[in-house]
Amino acid sequence: MTETVRRPRRAWIAQLGPRGEVDIDRAASPRAIVEEAVARVGTGPVRWAIELSSLVVRRIVGEVPALGGSPGGVEMLRRGNEATTLRALFTLVEGPAVAPPISEATLEGIREFVHRAVPLEQVLRGVRIGHAATTEAFLRACAELVHPEAAVDEVTAVSRELFSYVDELSDAMIRTYLVEHEVWSTSAAAARADIVRSLLSGTTTTDVGEASRALGYDLRRTHEAVVVWSDAPNKSSALQAAAIEALRTRGATATLVVPVATGRLWAWGTVPPGGTHGTGSWKAIGEALSRQQMQAAFGTPGDGVAGFRRSHREAERGERVERLRREAARVPRYATAYADIAAVALLATDLDAAGDFVRRELGGLAVRSAPMAALRTTLFHYIDAERSLVDVARRLHVARGTVTYRVKRAQEVLGHDIEDRRFTLHTALALAEELGDAVLLPQDPQDIAR
Repeated sequence: MTETVRRPRRAWIAQLGPRGEVDIDRAASPRAIVEEAVARVGTGPVRWAIELSSLVVRRIVGEVPALGGSPGGVEMLRRGNEATTLRALFTLVEGPAVAPPISEATLEGIREFVHRAVPLEQVLRGVRIGHAATTEAFLRACAELVHPEAAVDEVTAVSRELFSYVDELSDAMIRTYLVEHEVWSTSAAAARADIVRSLLSGTTTTDVGEASRALGYDLRRTHEAVVVWSDAPNKSSALQAAAIEALRTRGATATLVVPVATGRLWAWGTVPPGGTHGTGSWKAIGEALSRQQMQAAFGTPGDGVAGFRRSHREAERGERVERLRREAARVPRYATAYADIAAVALLATDLDAAGDFVRRELGGLAVRSAPMAALRTTLFHYIDAERSLVDVARRLHVARGTVTYRVKRAQEVLGHDIEDRRFTLHTALALAEELGDAVLLPQDPQDIAR
């Protein structure tokens, strides 16, 4: 990547650099924009801005979760925030007159917030949080890098220019939001999304027959809900096609699809009463989704509006379990049936309480280490297989003697026979298997040292 940096208006900015390892090729912005930024201000400041943007987005989503919505939505937010951070950098280096126009990446995110029914006040709160965090980082760097005799004047000037910048940015975002809201609010897609959200919240006053006609989907039938998501942005049409295909495989004769965020959608299919009669297996559905780098969580079938709502609630719980499993670095399940993970989903509703339960029941087995993980997994399958050494050895691809040793060692760590609290123990082990670090003890320092 060529770097031909002009002499900056503020020489201290050229000294900026990230605190951690930042791969410039992993920037959220398009490569051409990153290369232009490197040419204008240098590699170090650009890497600093990329790192700062990721930290700011994490804070924004932490305080205003609605602005995330999905992995794809978070990536879109990161793309827009990175563009605004780079633009702030240009403004300070070259002056407001030569700063590039507000990026389409920033305005693209604002339009999506309208489609997801995120209120303007929440969008502006996110802007304020991002501005505060970004300004704080710039001012801290300025104070550290500028000579003490000039630092006060420079901090004041930087603060003034950043305030003017974010004021202009906020005005553009508000205008974009209001224009998009006016267009979107009169569209058929918005009307359908509003009806679905009111059905899910239980606040609708619309007659079921009328709502069915507006949606083009019979709400009086039996429904199976699914949530489909992907980390890759801009896959809306592919997600819709995958959702419809999966529901058809499950036996659905009609479908309703509602995109809710970049890389995430809700869908329902009308299925035969008493269960689906689809010919496709969960494995086949999972393989099809895997090829497209998508995941899906399915609720259980339910009748009428109440079933429509309950099945969706279950699908969202299944999605949450899969996201927790991903954080725990578990192998992804591309198709998740709520019936298969219901117990874990319910127990993980209060994650703090679930962690307390696991750590209390497993004691030393709850330590985050490879040896304890092997013991936990073996003991979980041993109880699950009704103490069949042959079955566990086959499942884990180890020798029977290894299973015997691990079970004996696990009981020594527990300090009691596995039959003493078998159900409770099995439940705690299941949570540890699914959720990993989220419910385990901190790693043993001795294991780290080894």
